[in-house]
Amino acid sequence: MVERADLSPDRRAFYERISPLHMAPLWETFHDLITKEPATPCVPCLWNYDQVRPHLLEAGSLITAKEAIRRVLVLENPALPGQSRITSSLYAGLQLVLPGEIAPAHRHSQSALRLIIEGAGAYTSVEGERAYMEKGDFIITGAWSWHDHGNDTGDPVVWLDGLDIPIVRLFDASFAENYREDIYPQSKPPGDNAARFGSNMLPVGYESPGRHSPLFRYPYARSREALEAMRDGQDWDPYHGLKMEFTNPVDGGPAMPTISTFIQLLPKGFTSRPYRATDGTVYTVIEGSGTTEIAGQTLSWTANDVFVVPSWLPHHHRAEDDSVLFLFSDRGIQQKLGLWRERKD
Repeated sequence: MVERADLSPDRRAFYERISPLHMAPLWETFHDLITKEPATPCVPCLWNYDQVRPHLLEAGSLITAKEAIRRVLVLENPALPGQSRITSSLYAGLQLVLPGEIAPAHRHSQSALRLIIEGAGAYTSVEGERAYMEKGDFIITGAWSWHDHGNDTGDPVVWLDGLDIPIVRLFDASFAENYREDIYPQSKPPGDNAARFGSNMLPVGYESPGRHSPLFRYPYARSREALEAMRDGQDWDPYHGLKMEFTNPVDGGPAMPTISTFIQLLPKGFTSRPYRATDGTVYTVIEGSGTTEIAGQTLSWTANDVFVVPSWLPHHHRAEDDSVLFLFSDRGIQQKLGLWRERKD
């Protein structure tokens, strides 16, 4: 029932009569439901990796990767406590796998990405092919793909998980299944995926399943090389510096169907012009340091930090050093639905 002190007695009585019939008056909520501009409940926030890391390691002493299934500390938007959402539509968390551990094989309806923050030489296995990780690598685990993680090195490995969990929950379409063993059987040698799809070629007769990119590892070394080559051209965008989108080599669309992913180079001293878009965006700092001002709030960031810019909030970046940022958002699905907008101030 609508609770308002200024309701007339007749209207209040009417609302009370229709409430048991599971009805409500649209005119009391219309302007909250259909707003003139996006009115996100999310707020800007930054997670400083140096502050977070000790808690990750403490979690490693409290629960094993096998017991936890996935040992992750969820990054919750402060305005959405208990909802496991970093934006209204996306989930993010930091996952730790210690030396000698295996995160058991499973699969689920949700699509996932990994951005490697710390460590080298551990692996993610996707449908029986291992991808060995290096800092800054972007790795895809497509929806309903068997995957497990392992760390045969002597050091901890940490990566950022990004998933479309809130989107799948919106549609009540979640399924999940554990594999009978901890490790899904290896069916292809490491590197097979890159050989088939990573060199501007496709196997003859290949038929795309029409979902995520068949290329599931995008090495940071190659992405960084591309950004440096573009730097030589001095083709700086005043709003983005140098910004590239990770794409599906089959159709040129987003690498994932529900999550768009980008990499961005901001040269030392660069200040971007104010910008806003409808896709709330999660940033991870691969290298460098700087600040981002979001609707009057300034976040100071350095390597390995994670921060979020909510939907339609004006923001701009300033790089104190050469800085590389990895970004993910729901832009691709908004574009498919004809919802995405941007504004360059």
